[in-house]
Amino acid sequence: MKKPSNPFITAGYQGARYFCDREIETKSLLQNMTNGLSTTLIAIRRIGKTGLIRHVLAKLPAGYTSVYIDILPTENMNEFLNVLASAVINSIPQRTGPGKMIMDLIKSLRPVITYDPLTGIPQVTIDVRKGEAPKHIDSIFKYLEKFPKKIVIAIDEFQQILEYPEKNTDAWLRSSIQTLKNVTFIFSGSRQHLMDDLFSDPSRPFYRSTSLLNIGKINPEKYSAFIIRHFKNNGIKIEKEIVAEMLEWTDIHTYYVQLLCNKVFAESGNQVTSRTWRMEANRLLEEQELLFLKYRDLLTKQQWRLLKAIAREGQVYSPSSKDFVSKYSLGSPATVLRSLEALLKKQMIYSDYDKDKRVFYKVYDLLLRRWLEEQYQLT
Repeated sequence: MKKPSNPFITAGYQGARYFCDREIETKSLLQNMTNGLSTTLIAIRRIGKTGLIRHVLAKLPAGYTSVYIDILPTENMNEFLNVLASAVINSIPQRTGPGKMIMDLIKSLRPVITYDPLTGIPQVTIDVRKGEAPKHIDSIFKYLEKFPKKIVIAIDEFQQILEYPEKNTDAWLRSSIQTLKNVTFIFSGSRQHLMDDLFSDPSRPFYRSTSLLNIGKINPEKYSAFIIRHFKNNGIKIEKEIVAEMLEWTDIHTYYVQLLCNKVFAESGNQVTSRTWRMEANRLLEEQELLFLKYRDLLTKQQWRLLKAIAREGQVYSPSSKDFVSKYSLGSPATVLRSLEALLKKQMIYSDYDKDKRVFYKVYDLLLRRWLEEQYQLT
């Protein structure tokens, strides 16, 4: 794999050298895959779950083939079929007999095959009659079941199937895959309450059908060592105390750590100082300011006020409590709860559990949170 110009990767996967930690999660996922056990991977957005999946798929032993699909952009079963077919023809060698059989199956559906102008990767569009997509998806699964190698299919943002107009999509999919012995799955998602509903609700078809794995933040000591090593290997001096400041500002949220380090690496010269990284952090906020102002226009005044209050606090345990409501002049507790529900639905905030299993609420976008903090300081 070609060495990247910047060691702090913000998109895609560039190999184990540029992947930090996740040793326990990697071991657990590999163990599950090689023992035929499917896994449900749940994490908030941009904490590194897709990178972890790519890392695990790259480490599968000989005798395994992987298929990765991201279904977040899909809106129905026909589009699910398209992304699955595209991923399969890109992952399964057509030179092999089984690979040719799968390709012949896909070709029998009269697909339109186009090629991404940047990557050259083929993309499949299949126009099937209404209600026929499940049958063709099932056929692809059956062909993969006959493949001579073990197959791992990773379906990212799996909760999207709940948005499909087709009824009982999870029930159909569960019935289609439950007899597969040669194929195991990684179901990953970032909308935690929806993923919990799919896999932890006794009334749902996928209940207790997989091993559950929640991933959180990377250990700060390991992340610090990773960051210092990559700066040092490129002739750039950075003190541990400076890295600690950067990790605190990014809240050890993987995507934002990588993004800030990427920017600092590109602009640092031969040494990183507090001034260096703070300038880059401010530039990131300035770049996003127009977007943040659009958020303000899209939210009600009550929702925006609550969002600012949560950002100011960092994380909030009792948003409808008398003290919190009074401190930020949020109106009545009932108004706060309505705004809270709206912000959760819009994914402007998220809820999670701390180490003591207490529920808290936090602004989802770290850059938005830091920008809102600055707005409070200016008023």
